[in-house]
Amino acid sequence: MTAQTLILQTGDSVAIALSDLKAGSMIDDLGLAPNSDIPRGHKIALAPHGVGDNLRRYGQVIGQATAPIAPGDHVHSHNLGMADHVAKTDGQQAVKPLAPIQSDRHFLGYHRSDGKVGTRNYIGVLTSVNCSGSVARFIAQAATETGLLDGFPNVDGIVPIVHGTGCGMSAADEGYATLFRTLAGYAQNPNFGGILLVGLGCEVMQVADLVGGRPIRSDGALRYMTIQSEGGTAATVERGLQELRGIAEVANQAQRAPAPLSALTIGMQCGGSDGYSGITANPALGIASDLIVRHGGTTILSETPEIYGAEHLLTARAETPDVADKLLTRIAWWEDYCARNGGEMDNNPSPGNKRGGLTTILEKSLGAVAKSGSAPLRAVYEFGEVIDTNGFVFMDSPGFDPCSVTGQIASGANLIVFTTGRGSVSGYQPVPCVKLATNSEMYRRMQGDMDLNCGDIVSDGVSLEDKGQELLDILINTASGAQTQSEKLGYGGVEFVPWTIGAVM
Repeated sequence: MTAQTLILQTGDSVAIALSDLKAGSMIDDLGLAPNSDIPRGHKIALAPHGVGDNLRRYGQVIGQATAPIAPGDHVHSHNLGMADHVAKTDGQQAVKPLAPIQSDRHFLGYHRSDGKVGTRNYIGVLTSVNCSGSVARFIAQAATETGLLDGFPNVDGIVPIVHGTGCGMSAADEGYATLFRTLAGYAQNPNFGGILLVGLGCEVMQVADLVGGRPIRSDGALRYMTIQSEGGTAATVERGLQELRGIAEVANQAQRAPAPLSALTIGMQCGGSDGYSGITANPALGIASDLIVRHGGTTILSETPEIYGAEHLLTARAETPDVADKLLTRIAWWEDYCARNGGEMDNNPSPGNKRGGLTTILEKSLGAVAKSGSAPLRAVYEFGEVIDTNGFVFMDSPGFDPCSVTGQIASGANLIVFTTGRGSVSGYQPVPCVKLATNSEMYRRMQGDMDLNCGDIVSDGVSLEDKGQELLDILINTASGAQTQSEKLGYGGVEFVPWTIGAVM
């Protein structure tokens, strides 16, 4: 494509630079010249604005001028600030479900006794408290060194799930309930063929509470113990290896078999976003999300602080008024949460986001919501709450990527799709993560970490529809066992990050 800039909606105050713009060099498609050098992905003013005037991108307000702005000016942090914002709904529209797709497309997955389907077949060594984290790693390491899985070809590996909490907390508050949901959710995730739960014994998050009174696995592939009752570290490791062999025998019985795309539950994330995120990778993911929904599957949007300023686009698509109200209730909770902890809803974009061209949380959120496609919003869930509705849904979470993905996996995601403009690197065992690059330059520089380049939407004129279809093919192949780049690199050992809420005591 030869255009130097892109105007996203009629009436926008800014255009997006598609290449580095030099001061004084006429931009033919705009009929003006930049007043200073403007990096690609950043914004150039199309009209004059006075202090306090709203500026628009995507046809939506992205902030207010904090200094006079002339046509051709670089619009960024030096002259654009947060606009006054109150979370709201523009009123519900007539919400129509997307037309279903009748097809025989399928993936090869692991069918579980509860009806769910895994895209991987790992064994998890799950911990109730940070005090058992080292022992969980010792057990997994010893299993690897002794070749415990050599006779179990259908098991993908052993994943220690360790964290930094579980004690020094109230046993009856929001933080405890959130951690409980997270641990129980991981134990139920269909990408685990079995679970060994390890505790210390005296912690607040008791193993007995996690497994007592409610089975957290219906197939019986759950075993548990505490270090104190086993007689210490060495005895626990020895017992743990014995238990893993029994779990592996159960998990190894699973084999990949055809499953409909309705069995896919996909967590959608963006991190290290840039000025291209909202015009390439995110809307391409939105196309793929709609395709998954039309096949009967489920897609999850999260990161509540990063829909702030764009929530009205979601509430307008809410299937019922109650769904819209629940989303606004979660945003109100976040406003209060930030206020009582000395934070601000406009705490990002991060320094990397700003270098990539984003300026305010309003602008970032409008691009982030593009991941959701056009499907009706069917439900809103709390962090780690089990998702029991198909279609497009929202799960409340922080914008911190590992924490947000942790919640999505606890809620039942068996695939993660992650868009990035700056080049985020991470992986999320036991769930494969497909990485989308928003721009071609970063893709070429970090190709070993990326699974799909969406920058060619700008550089080569590839349509969003074609890119969404290409992504759907990758998701099906990944769900069937093809390794992602983050899996090949071995990511996933440190990305389990439960959301810590409340006082540490």
